[in-house]
Amino acid sequence: MSIVRSSRLAPVIDPVRRNVPDSVVRYVGYAVVVCVVLGLIATAGIGQAQTGFTQSGSLKRSPAEIVKRYVRLDQKGARLEAMGFDVLAPYVDWKEEPSWDHVVVIQEATVPEDYRQWTIIDNMDIIIPVTFRVRGAVNFKSAVFVPEDKTEEVRFHVKAVRNSWRIVEPVIPPHIGVPRMVNFAREAALHEQDAAQRGVLAALEGSLRKAR
Repeated sequence: MSIVRSSRLAPVIDPVRRNVPDSVVRYVGYAVVVCVVLGLIATAGIGQAQTGFTQSGSLKRSPAEIVKRYVRLDQKGARLEAMGFDVLAPYVDWKEEPSWDHVVVIQEATVPEDYRQWTIIDNMDIIIPVTFRVRGAVNFKSAVFVPEDKTEEVRFHVKAVRNSWRIVEPVIPPHIGVPRMVNFAREAALHEQDAAQRGVLAALEGSLRKAR
C-alpha cells in the first residue's frame, strides 16, 4: 500500500614560493579565502538592512542561509507536496526530485552560521554541516513508522552557480518534522476510502504522536 505518489581549496593568490615554507603559503591562502567569505557575509548584512529581502541564493547573502531555508522547507513537508520541487528549486542545482520510498522523521535540524564550523574549499565553494535529531523513518509502502533516535550529520555542498548560491549535493531523502508527519498521516486517513487502510494510517498517526 502506498500513502503517497512520488512524483578545492583552489588558490586565490599565486604566491611567490621562493624561500617561503609551504605551510606559510597554505596558511596565507586559507586566510585570504576566509576573509573573502567573511566579506560576503558582512555585505549580506548591510545589503539586507538597506534593501530588505534580496533574491534567493544571492551571493550577497551568507551561504548558510540557503541551506537553512532548504532544510526548514523540507522539515515543514515541502517535498510531501506534488509541487514541492518547484518550491525548493531556487535552492538546489539538480533538475528533479528522485522518487523516495521513505522519509526520515526529525525533531529538529541545526545549521551553523559560524564559518569556523564550515569547510571552506574556496570563496565560492563551501561545505556546511547540518545536524539532524532523527526520531525514525516512515516507509510509504507499508505506512509504518520505525523509531530510531539518533543524530545524523549531512554535509551540504554549496557553490556559486550562475551567480547564486546553490546546494549541489547531496540529494537526501525528505527529512520531515514530527508535527508535519502527524498531520500528513491524519490527512491521508481522512481521504482513504478503504476501512482497513484507514486503520493502518490511524496506527501510523498514533505511533508518530509518541515520537513527539
